[in-house]
This record gives sequence, C-alpha cells and structure tokens, in this order.
Amino acid sequence: MVRMTNRLPALFLGHGSPMTVISDVPERAAWVALGAALPRPRAILVVSAHWQTQGKTHVTTGAQPRTIHDFRGFPDELFAVQYPAPGSDELVARIEALLGAERVQRDDSWGFDHGAWGVILPMYPAADIPMVQISLDRSLEADAHIALGRALAPLRDEGVLIVGSGNVIHNLALWRQYAGTRPEWAVDFQTRINAAVTAGDHAALTRFGADDQAAAAAINSAEHYLPLLYIAGARLPGDDVGIFNDTISGALSMTSYVIGDTAPLAAIA
Repeated sequence: MVRMTNRLPALFLGHGSPMTVISDVPERAAWVALGAALPRPRAILVVSAHWQTQGKTHVTTGAQPRTIHDFRGFPDELFAVQYPAPGSDELVARIEALLGAERVQRDDSWGFDHGAWGVILPMYPAADIPMVQISLDRSLEADAHIALGRALAPLRDEGVLIVGSGNVIHNLALWRQYAGTRPEWAVDFQTRINAAVTAGDHAALTRFGADDQAAAAAINSAEHYLPLLYIAGARLPGDDVGIFNDTISGALSMTSYVIGDTAPLAAIA
C-alpha cells in the first residue's frame, strides 16, 4: 500500500444491540457524525467480537463479502439490511505481510457480521469503501491481541481505518438483573478501563486478579472486550485518546474511543 501523509485514527466502537443501526439513538448519531468528520479512508479493517476462531487470525476474502445477520428475534427490517462493501485483496496481502503468513488464514466462508456492518454502515452508508474483517483467535492470551494491534498499526499511515467493534462491558446473563441501572461494579470497571486506555496502561487492560469481581462480571466471556486490545495496541507515539458514547445501561456499556487525532470528536453533539 502507498504511504499516506495523513495518519488515520484507530477506533473502538461500543456496538451494543443490533437494533442500534436502525434506531434513532444518540450512539448511532455519534457514529454518523464521526464518519462525516473523519478523513475518508482508502480501506477499512474491522475486528469484531462476533467472529471467533482458534489457532489463526482469519481474514475475509472475496470481491464482495456477504452480509451476515448473526442474531435472531429481531424485526424483519434489521434482517433486510445489506452492506455490500467491496473486499480488498490488497489489504489482505498487506495484513499477511504485517502479521506473517503463518498467522493468517484467508477465509471466503465468512463475511461482514453485525459487529462490522452495524457500526460501519452509519459511518459510511454508501458501502463504497473496501473493507476487510479479521477474527479473534481465542487461542491467544490477551497480550498477544495487543501485539497484533501493534503489528497492524502501520496501516494507519496507509489510509486504512482500523476499527474494533465490541463492548467494554457486555454480560447478557446479567442483562435483565441490572436493566436500566448503573451498577457499582460496572461503573468501577468502566472508570478503570477509561483510565487505562487514556494512559496506555496495557497491564491494566489485560491483567485482572482472580478476586476482581467487577472484571469478572463485565467481561465474563471476553469476546466483546478483546477488540479493544487491538485498538490499544495500534496506538502510536503522540496519539491522543478521546472518549465518547460513554454510557452504561445495566450490564452493557457503549463506551467508545478515538486513538490518534481526536479533532473529529468535535462533530459529535
């Protein structure tokens, strides 16, 4: 890829319910405003909570990866959503070069799941920017996910917008119990993670004690938390950190981060 002069930020977007993409809510409005304020990327790389693999990092291939509706029990309007963004052989090859061919598995069986299109569609509704999604290799320890993010960081200088899509707090087993509240454990965990992301404290993002009940409740299954580690790893010297959509509703947070130039956040009301 050609090196660009303007470095793109890296984003972590708390995606929450699939309904957010078709709902008139502040979080979606923030994504729309952010997409309009950011420099237009040449390509987009998404790591989503909703694609988990074992042993290798899988990468979507194909001219136009399919739109995956990986949920159930939602209205037909949501299942009708398509995001026909083109794939990018060039970006796939660059990811292989940065991570190593032995780490990457090209995969034409997947596509763009709702963790990917659910946040990118409001930002870039025309679906005309090439996009590639990578999986979470669950055989890796937390530090290794940060290392992968660090390895991918050069893409930010090559016109690629790196997006992690998940949630800092995501525990559906506790959803009904805490619905409509801001439980103390969630506020505690969210405060700690905001501070750790801002400080670039990777240890505080990856190491939680066996008696850390807040962490156990917030990231019980971890898949929604892990995309954040890629964005933390992709931070480069001199980058600022901006926090937005910093909300907690029961056992779910929508908190999101811009790593790099935070000026586009001024567009969010």
